[in-house]
Amino acid sequence: MKMTKSIIAFMLVVLLLVGCAAPATQTPAAQEPVGDSTASNAPAEEKTDASTAEEAYTSLDDFVLFDAEGVLTKTGRDAKGTTGVVSSGKYEASKIGKEIMEKGGNAVDAAVAVGFALGLAEPNSSGLGGGGFMTLRTEDGQTFFIDFRERAPMAATPDMWQSYTDADGKSHVIGDQNKEGGKSVGIPGNVAGLLYALDNYGTMSRAEILTPIIELAKKGVTVTPTLSNDMKNNYDKLLLYSESGDIFLKEIDGIKYPYEIGENFKNPEYAKALELIMDQGTDVFYKGEMAEAIVASVNKYGGLFTMEDMANYQVEVVEPVKGTYRGYEIVSSPTPSSGGTIVLEILNILENFDLPSMADNSAEELHLFSEAFKLAYADRGQYMGDPKFVEVPLKGLMSKKYAKKLADKIDLKVSTENVLPDDPWMFEHEDTTHYSVADNKGNIVAVTQTVNYIFGSKVAVPGYGFVMNDEMADFVTQPDHPNSIAGGKTPLSSMTPTIVLKDGKPFAVLGTPGGTTIISTVAQIISNLVDHDMGMQEAIDAPRIKGYNKNTITLETRISADVIAELEAMGHVVKPSEEWNRSFGSVNAVKYLEDGTLDGGADPRRDGKALGY
Repeated sequence: MKMTKSIIAFMLVVLLLVGCAAPATQTPAAQEPVGDSTASNAPAEEKTDASTAEEAYTSLDDFVLFDAEGVLTKTGRDAKGTTGVVSSGKYEASKIGKEIMEKGGNAVDAAVAVGFALGLAEPNSSGLGGGGFMTLRTEDGQTFFIDFRERAPMAATPDMWQSYTDADGKSHVIGDQNKEGGKSVGIPGNVAGLLYALDNYGTMSRAEILTPIIELAKKGVTVTPTLSNDMKNNYDKLLLYSESGDIFLKEIDGIKYPYEIGENFKNPEYAKALELIMDQGTDVFYKGEMAEAIVASVNKYGGLFTMEDMANYQVEVVEPVKGTYRGYEIVSSPTPSSGGTIVLEILNILENFDLPSMADNSAEELHLFSEAFKLAYADRGQYMGDPKFVEVPLKGLMSKKYAKKLADKIDLKVSTENVLPDDPWMFEHEDTTHYSVADNKGNIVAVTQTVNYIFGSKVAVPGYGFVMNDEMADFVTQPDHPNSIAGGKTPLSSMTPTIVLKDGKPFAVLGTPGGTTIISTVAQIISNLVDHDMGMQEAIDAPRIKGYNKNTITLETRISADVIAELEAMGHVVKPSEEWNRSFGSVNAVKYLEDGTLDGGADPRRDGKALGY
């Protein structure tokens, strides 16, 4: 991906002012990193043994993630194991999680390590400044949902952003105040949530979990095409919010540049943050020196944080939502995530049709997915919010009878153009990185965590190596909606960490990032596993569709032209994307095979890798 015009303009100014050009971009050989830029620019004869060793270093070991042109490889993402499998968005995080289990840790220990490791290796999508959800099943069969999602600061109000309403009645925030800067930041929950899980369900100490990540932060992680492109696409913002630029851009002769593919990214400040957390636990982050730095950094850019907001953050442990699909039990995320509820609504609708008899990704099957998506997403927009602040018809939305009512609306031959929300209240009396870790004792952990948009709010915390989330963007701007802003309220989410059981025994664990696309992706993966008996990697690799309004389907172009033509004949507006498109999510998942083998799969649409033993 090319640099943006702003990057090019900046470099031209630099050339004119200081008379020096940026070092020529080096194209790495297949999985051969170019090393630290300052070392690689030195004359060959002056290079020390240390600099030569650093150029040869890669945190990816022998895993080939990208080719000589910087294109992500599509194979080698899966792994099987008999004792445990970790599947995450980064090889380094999966490796650390696997090593934790090899040392005797359980799946929760490994999951906590993966969570903190992703903050280092995938800082564009995750980190200490974010939050998330964990769906957990212990080896004795108990299930829990740990909510460590970000919360609105107490001073937040519906009119905290300047906005205007367009001719169509849609509200727009001026200057993207809801997506970047201090007023976009929610109180982070990642540290509290991961340490809560470790303290209550893990077996290892903080030092055992965090030490390998601290060492890796000092040694460095190899910059992938995904990370390099995100750095380049956000280059102007990383410069504008200079604390972020200090962390996520390299400096050469006093000038900052994005990292190139294959280079080594070190984050000693992140190591320092983890060392403090290792020694002092959650208090240093929510009440101590890191809390003070967070409040100062957010408020420097217009935020509303107080030390009381940080100190009062609480992890919440609640019952996950539960439902069934063709006899398989689905255990997933409850409110304030809409994910589990709406996935179950979609699956309940689809259960009224004979998908197992249909060819995978046939026009008739994709038509049904599209219609179910439209119906369920219409209800999501109308009814879902934080149940501590608004009443949500959860039982109705997950009712099989309500799903049958919706299914009866579907015309098998014609796409419905305008779908309005129905009335789940009459059935009320019936009831964004993702990683998955599973072991052979039946401990299963599904975690989706995020900083929301790429590099979150762009506001970094100097001295500690991470950015803050922009999760406030997940609220709506108007004051009279179930998902309107209120102090202490949790914004609506689509995150859907999910566990699937068969006859009460583990069958699969899965989830994905991808914003509102998360819900449709998880539903498609579950259908692939249940309706078409796919292996985990096969289910992940299968082409996907997305779209739930304006009669439009966006799809990956590995779906045949004949199928596309059939969909268009039904009235669907089809927008072809690419063969493999990052926006369709990044599923990392594990399936339990009948012989006891753990079948891990990871998404080639990003940097995912499963590892097992």
